[in-house]
Amino acid sequence: MKKLILIFFIPFSFACIAQQSYKRTLKLMGSRFDITVVADDETNANVEIDRAIAEITRIERLISSWDANSQTSEINRNAGIRPVKVEAELFQLIERAINISKLTDGAFDITYASMDKIWKFDGTMKEMPGEKEIANSVAKVGYDKIILDKENSTVFLKAEGMKIGFGAIGKGYAADQAKNLLMAKGVPAGIINASGDMNTWGKQPNGEEWQVAITNPMDKSKSYGLLPITDGAVVTSGNYEKFVEFNGTHYTHIIDPRSGMPSSGIISVTVFAPKAELADALATSVFVMGVEVGLNRINQLPKVECIIIDDTGKVFTSDNIQIKKL
Repeated sequence: MKKLILIFFIPFSFACIAQQSYKRTLKLMGSRFDITVVADDETNANVEIDRAIAEITRIERLISSWDANSQTSEINRNAGIRPVKVEAELFQLIERAINISKLTDGAFDITYASMDKIWKFDGTMKEMPGEKEIANSVAKVGYDKIILDKENSTVFLKAEGMKIGFGAIGKGYAADQAKNLLMAKGVPAGIINASGDMNTWGKQPNGEEWQVAITNPMDKSKSYGLLPITDGAVVTSGNYEKFVEFNGTHYTHIIDPRSGMPSSGIISVTVFAPKAELADALATSVFVMGVEVGLNRINQLPKVECIIIDDTGKVFTSDNIQIKKL
């Protein structure tokens, strides 16, 4: 999923402010991470950034379905065979994921990893799959087939061949955990930007709030607007580069795990929430649910806001969001 977020730092004078922002960019969890911390000097900043990297790496080892030694891979290998005992942290993450699935009526589902890959978005696909092929592609998908045993901390996938994956929630969770760790260590402010899953706390060294620019998906060289963000998360998911077109309809690469059909009609979703984990999951879900249902669901959630841009460029917002248009 293409994630597009620009971060604007408001200039300030270092003459009267001791602390500065220090940033490092690197690849983690297969994606670009930008880690920014506010610190007294570069040495202290590097210590804290290294601490964040170690935490993100730890989480990746726990949740990665690509790592054969991870507990997630162990769950997938034993689908339809036996329950797998896991650490409390992973158990609770799966439990929260199931709750988000219930909240979104299955538009978000970590068992999406069980889907057959019948859709191609690399230009090689020349015709739509048949109805039966589409239905069969999601036969093993279903969060209700995940059996959790809280007393024994075990996870069991009921059907053989089922899989779970954290592609739509994992980076957000990692950003949350890295932020929480740095806050606990006394870092006054910073940003964890996990390929667009962005988490902030505190303020810039000049006392101003961090500013987030929402990219205009109709013209990526421009921004639609600016929003201040303090002690919260924002995720922007853009879906206008990976698509196929059949019978005049654009089908994007975010697929409804319930039907096996790609989403259509929306090209950009931005979600603001207290945690990146939730914002990440909801941004994906809104694509699947569509403008009307998506906004209705967002408006029912406390401290959660949303901006949606449809494929005609029309902008929709949740009830309580305020954008400084550019």
